[in-house]
Parts: sequence; structure tokens; C-alpha cells
Amino acid sequence: MFFFINFFQILRKKETQTFSTYQNIFNIEKKNKKKFYKGIFSKVTNYDATKITVLEGLEPVRRRPGVFIGSTGTKGLHHLAYEIIDNSVDEALGGFCDDILISLNDNSTLTIKDKGRGIPIDTHPVTGKTALETVMTILHAGGKFGGGGYKVSGGLHGVGVSVVNALSEFLHINTRRLEKGCSMRFVRGKTIGEIKAKKRNFNFKNKNGTSVNFKPDFQIFSSTFIYDPFILGGRLNELAFLNSNLKLILQDRRKKNINESIFVHNGGISEYIFSLSKKKTPLHKTISIEKELKGISVQVALQWTTDHSQENILSFANNIRTIEGGTHLDSLKIVITRTLNFFGRKTGKFKDNFRNLSGEFIREGLTGIISVKIPEPEFEGQTKSKLGNPDVRSIVDTIVSDYLKNFFETQGKDACLSILEKAIEAYQASEAAKKARELVRRKSVLEFTTLPGKLADCSLKDPNKSEIFIVEGDSAGGSAKQARDRMFQAILPLRGKIINIEKTDETRIYKNTEIQALISALGLGTKKENFDINRLRYRRIIIMTDADVDGAHIRTLLLTFFYRYQKKLIEKGLVYIACPPLYKIEETGKNLQNFKNYCYSDAELEFSLSKHIKKLNVQRFKGLGEMMPEQLWETTMDPEKRVLKRVEVSDIEKANKIFNVLMGDKVFARKEFIQIHADKMNLENIDY
Repeated sequence: MFFFINFFQILRKKETQTFSTYQNIFNIEKKNKKKFYKGIFSKVTNYDATKITVLEGLEPVRRRPGVFIGSTGTKGLHHLAYEIIDNSVDEALGGFCDDILISLNDNSTLTIKDKGRGIPIDTHPVTGKTALETVMTILHAGGKFGGGGYKVSGGLHGVGVSVVNALSEFLHINTRRLEKGCSMRFVRGKTIGEIKAKKRNFNFKNKNGTSVNFKPDFQIFSSTFIYDPFILGGRLNELAFLNSNLKLILQDRRKKNINESIFVHNGGISEYIFSLSKKKTPLHKTISIEKELKGISVQVALQWTTDHSQENILSFANNIRTIEGGTHLDSLKIVITRTLNFFGRKTGKFKDNFRNLSGEFIREGLTGIISVKIPEPEFEGQTKSKLGNPDVRSIVDTIVSDYLKNFFETQGKDACLSILEKAIEAYQASEAAKKARELVRRKSVLEFTTLPGKLADCSLKDPNKSEIFIVEGDSAGGSAKQARDRMFQAILPLRGKIINIEKTDETRIYKNTEIQALISALGLGTKKENFDINRLRYRRIIIMTDADVDGAHIRTLLLTFFYRYQKKLIEKGLVYIACPPLYKIEETGKNLQNFKNYCYSDAELEFSLSKHIKKLNVQRFKGLGEMMPEQLWETTMDPEKRVLKRVEVSDIEKANKIFNVLMGDKVFARKEFIQIHADKMNLENIDY
């Protein structure tokens, strides 16, 4: 259970901004409100044209980077790399590039080289600058607005490379086009010097191509953030599946020995499906669909397995992962449900009095991929998380419907029957679980007017200003209750470890006392209900367990519950992990208050001890219950000082796989995983 966090993108940050304002709010409420509001409006009486700020060039990007890259955390940092990589992949989509090299360098820079056409270097008729400088320094300038530059591309706003330039401490670009090479250098988005001609061929011994070397600006990003080859490799592997025969090379040059990974998959998305489902038992061979209609290319791969989890369908548009789906994914789900209900009637699997099955039962255990290539994509926002093209809906419907009908009527009859039988079983299991839920409801456990007696609630009733700590055991719960700020912090102690929801049927879930306490305390509702954020009683759910192996196991069980029971909690960034310290160190002798420090890891402890000549007393915290309430507050619960980890799924594929391996019922897969990663563990410091 030691590696459960690997597939999460963890954002470590001080929680000062949000909760320091809470205390200000409480103080304001005690003051004369009329005087307070009068003071506010008196400050804006001089509001006139001189107060309007006009931002020029790339300054809007530096002022509001989150608008363009999603965040200034590790997610945003990696988004910079994706913008440049996607430009190179767009060259591959046009048939101009088949090799891309990405290098992680020891000076915190990233280099991306391709064998594409190179960026034009002639003078642009509107800006009067070279085309190269234009695309690097002006927002909404590029070759992806429906002109002759690209037939299909992932970029559509013309801001990708200029945003990377704006958020880089420096960026150096080499381009070679029509055997003419040149380079330019930029610092925080501003051009340094003139364009320089280059005689040497810099790129893969190829006539044309582009090389971008940049260093993220640590005035924008935290200096503790680094590029993770695990995260980058996941994206490159994904791109290799989506673009068969494209080779992507990732080199990590930050250590003495260069670590190189090569990603190339000639089997395309069918091979991708095999990779996603190899730990599961398939019901049939992969269904592969590929066709172009009205200039839009559609690729679909589907495979149902014996797995009882919800469907896992990945959607892409022009190689961009559309995390929130869109018209292509909506259409795919609808046509699958409609077609299989049709064959349920036609084959006699559905009797006359049997109603059509909803999509959740039809798609149970389905692993799928849909990838569309569109000349003019309509994404929502620069981060491109959702596709909006309305015409894609009918095209996906036509292509997939025609193929599935023909497939199920000819060579796929057995596959169709197996899928229908599984869907019927899923429906029957759901009906049994529904009866169990109703039984529980009658006992008032899921009625939200009745809260668990062990819950120590907070005074505030506004969910936006409230948070709840989930702790294990009465000892930790008692310490947390004494340490908390009763105004906005609630405590829910759990008894022992909750059941493993990954291999528990739904009926048992609702009969479990600790699960009932979680559901009712948080206001979650039942598993099959749509997520309603307005029913949540807290907008910040914090898992606070001991800083040892047992605590890690409890944390994993809770994360499994949140991910499988109500994934939206994680997707909306509402789940956090508290970071209690492992050690307290202080000076020995008469003046014990001269020095006191908390360490959160063994490495941090060694560093602290090495810095002090005087003898220090080291206290190892075995659990939260052993900490004094004052210590727990100042290290783990005080919003002004604490560090929280927000849990975000950066890769749905890896998240599903890791939960299935670590918490599923296949012992061999778990044993294999432990053997592969055993070398990463420091066995001397494990608490048995």
C-alpha cells in the first residue's frame, strides 16, 4: 500500500489565503456592519477611466496564468510541456513528422525537438515582425485558425507557445525550414536581441524541424516543483497509442546515467484497449471502428470485461484528452445504449414486460476509447477539457451505430449476447442493492436529518467555509477535537479500518456502520445517485491518519471509497490529505525553548540534525493520539501553518489500474506490483 499516491498529482501548498480570510470574516461579523460597508464603498468613489488598466503583449498571461494553463501547481507546470509537445504532434498529424525527442535537463529546463516543417521565418505582413517572433510573443497568433497551416490540430486559440514563452524564465528556440536555420531567445516573454541565422543543422540530422528549450519561471511556479517523468511518460505513451507509428523519446538527463524511454505503438487504440484491460477478463475480442465522414475522422475501440466497476471510457479530440467528455463521448454512450437495447429485444433477452436498461448497466465493465480528428474543434477553455462541436454528435452516432448493428448481426453475435447477459446481471444486482438501501433509509441512517453521534460538528452551517477531518480511533479523535477550531472544523472519528469497497458488493456497503457514518456526515447520498454538491455539508474533506504504514493503509481505504463511491469529490478537488509530522526535535538542557522544530520525513530529520551542533532531543510521534492538542493544531490543523495535499487524478487510466491492483481480488497482480516497486522502499524505516 506504500505506492497508492503515485498516480495522484499532489499539490503541496500553504493554506493561508483561504482560511486566514475566515478569521477575518468572523471578526467582521462582530463589528458594526454599517460602518464596515460604508468603509468599503468610500474607497471606490474615485473610480474613473484612470483606474482602468490595459495589459499589453503577454502581460495578461503573467498576471492570470491559471486562466491559460489551469493552475500554477504541478498540473500547470506540466501543461507547459504539453503545449509544446502538442505542437510537434500536430506536425505528425499532417504527415510531416515521425520522431519527437523530449529531454529533462539538470538545469531545470526542458527541451523538445521534432522533425516537422519548422516555423516560418519570413516577415509577417500585419505585425512587421518575423513569423517566428509573432507566434512567440503575440497571443492568438498561429497557423491553426482554418488557413492552410494545418488540416487538423490540437491547438485552436493560437496561444499555446506564446503562453509557454510568457511563463518561462527564458526560452530559446531553434527552427530550420527549407534548409535555412535561425534562432531566437526570450526572457519572460520578451524578445532578447534579433533573430540569428544558424549554419549548423541542429535537429536529428534532418533538413527541417524545431527545437524549443525553456525553463519555467519560478516567480510563477514554486521552486519545489519539478518535471515528473512518470507524468510526462503517461502523456507520451497516450500520444503514441493515438498516433500509430509516431515515435516519442523521453530522456531524463538530470542524473549521471541518462534514463531513456521510447514510446511507439503500431497497434493504435486497439493496442491501447489491450493495455487498459490486460488485468481483467474480457468477454470478447476488441471491437475496433475507424471511419471518416464529412471531413471528421472517428476511431473507437470497445471491450467489455467481467469487471463489475463503472465504465472507463477515455475520450480524445485531435489528440487532446477531453477529461470532461463532450459531444463525441455523449453520442458514443447514447448509441451504445440504444443499440444494445435494440438487440436485447431482437434476441429475446428482454421479455415483453422487461423495460429498456439504462446506460449505467449496459456499460458496466466497459473499457473504451473514442478519438476524433476535427478540422475546426470547439473546446471549452484553453485547457481543452470538453469538446463542444454539435456536428460531431451526429457523425459519431452514424458511424458507430452502423458498425455495431452490422457487427452484432454477423460475426459478433456471441459478444452481443455476453454483453446483454452481463447488463441484465448488473441491473438485477442494482435492484437487490436498492432494496438494501431502502432498508437502511427506513432506519434513518441515510436520512440527513440524523447525523452520526460520533461526529463533532462545527458551528458554521455554510459548507463553503467548513471542513471536516476524518481520523481513525477514539484517541486520535479526542486529540483532534481538543485541537480544532470549533467555528469551522468538524471531526469524524472512525472505528478501525473501513471495508475495502473495491471488492465489496453494494448491499454490504450500506450495512457497514463506518460507511454509514461517512455517507451521512458528509451528505453524500447513495452510490447510484448523481452527485449534488449542494447536499455536501463540507467543501473540504481532509483525511488525517497516522504518519506510518498503518495510517497509509487506512488512507488508501478511504481514497478507494471516495474514488469508487463518489468520484466527483476528487474530480472537484474537495478531498485533501493532512500531513502530520513524524518527529519533534528540540535542544536539551536548561533552555529548551531556544529551538524547536517539526520534521515530516526521515530525510528532513537528518538534514535538521546535521545543521545543529548542540545535542538535540528527538521525539518520534507514533500516532495522532500521542500528540498534545496544541502540537496537533500548530503542525497539522492550523490553516496559517499547515500543509495539505489536494488529491487530483492526473491519469484516469493509471488511477483505475492502481486501485484494481492494490485493492482488487487478484492477489498475483498485487504481488507482482510489490515485487516491481520493492527497490523503492527503505525497509529499515518501515513500522511493522
